[in-house]
Amino acid sequence: MQTIDLADSTLRALNKTLYAQSETTNQTQWEILNPKGAHAIACGLDAPIEVTVRGSTGYYCAGMNQKATVNITGSAGPGVAENMMSGKVVIDGDASQYAGATGHGGLLVIKGNASSRCGISMKGIDIVVHGNIGHMSAFMAQSGNLVVCGDAGDALGDSCYEARLFVRGKVKSLGTDCEQKEMRPEHIAILTELLAEAGSDARPEEFTRYGSARTLYNFDVDNAGAY
Repeated sequence: MQTIDLADSTLRALNKTLYAQSETTNQTQWEILNPKGAHAIACGLDAPIEVTVRGSTGYYCAGMNQKATVNITGSAGPGVAENMMSGKVVIDGDASQYAGATGHGGLLVIKGNASSRCGISMKGIDIVVHGNIGHMSAFMAQSGNLVVCGDAGDALGDSCYEARLFVRGKVKSLGTDCEQKEMRPEHIAILTELLAEAGSDARPEEFTRYGSARTLYNFDVDNAGAY
């Protein structure tokens, strides 16, 4: 285990050290102490390493992640795992707004609640939230899966494309062009795998699926008011 204490080291030095890791590194376990809400911790990682942040983080923690596993033992500020490409990010606490925004791949697990715009413009990432999510989540979500074990706020899935949205609890309102969908066996299989990987004991049969009604794919004057 390699330990870096941000009480004694700069954030620039920390990230430079983590950037230097490669596919062949034998230093695969890293621990970061005293993050104290610092921004951009462990961003841009591109190696199969595991980084554990002992405490809460600021903006954009684990952004642009590839291959790495990042564990946050506290809560995360805005934009955690933003534009993530692969790997896994696990947050023990809550996540602020636009968690997992524009993510292309990998798995983001939030064991607490997520704020507004969770999964905005997601492009293939899988997001599992054990608690609730805020308004405008999955806005313009293109692909991937958003799983919510609690409730969802206003305008879920507004203007979404082909992302799959699964909510166990109540949805305050659906966004433009988002509708309830049939839950088929393939969706139960997807949920079963994601819930197991995220460490949730929720049952897939308890969820409702939502997705695009596909009325905004092409311009139609009859739908002009919805654009």
